[in-house]
Amino acid sequence: MNKFRIEVIKATPNPQQVIWLAMHQDYAEDFVWDQRDRAPNETQAGEKVIKYLLSGERGHYGPLEHPQITFNVGFFPHSMMQQIRTHRVGISFDVQSFRYTGKRILDVAEGKRDIEEVFYLRLVGEYTNRQGKRYFYSEEQRQADLEWCLEASKRYQQRIAEGLAEEHARGIIPFDTRQHFVMSCNARSLMHLLDLRWKKDAQLEAQKFSELLFGHFQEWTPQIAQWYLDTRAKKAKLSP
Repeated sequence: MNKFRIEVIKATPNPQQVIWLAMHQDYAEDFVWDQRDRAPNETQAGEKVIKYLLSGERGHYGPLEHPQITFNVGFFPHSMMQQIRTHRVGISFDVQSFRYTGKRILDVAEGKRDIEEVFYLRLVGEYTNRQGKRYFYSEEQRQADLEWCLEASKRYQQRIAEGLAEEHARGIIPFDTRQHFVMSCNARSLMHLLDLRWKKDAQLEAQKFSELLFGHFQEWTPQIAQWYLDTRAKKAKLSP
């Protein structure tokens, strides 16, 4: 799983101040734009948002929808992307299309790219299925699956050479081809996504995605992210 990446493309600066200003306007007599120079600093704003908005699970999460952040997510398997893309409330996606990016498959067939740069397989080790039964994914099984990925790439290459359209030929490639995407969300929808996919029974790859995502959340809104870690993380609560 060490190829998985999440990078920040762009994010609202001082997001906790933005949340505080939005929250403050709900009960302020005056126009908060005129008070922005007197607003609490970023750390203080985060603390006030927690104290007056989030503590006690009051449920008024609207102000968290104002700051936005955009991520580039890379090298995750197609199945994980499908799970994440299901949750579109407050989240936008642009996903790498296999119709236009088949050269990666051809590169594997020609030995120009490593198989595991393009296809995802879990590491050798102990796993548990959905019924709680433990099993072992062996080195022999994994090697055979890598060989299958190579053979599928060669078959794809053959079909492209025979004139098949990319969207036709892609039907024979392994399901968990690695796929990159861009994802934009606000602070509230980010927590919503973590609530749903950072659970102990979530797909392992989705849990890793959530772990990497939380790291950026922590850098972006440190006080709010700490509150989330202390009160909601991995507890499968109803999303905010």
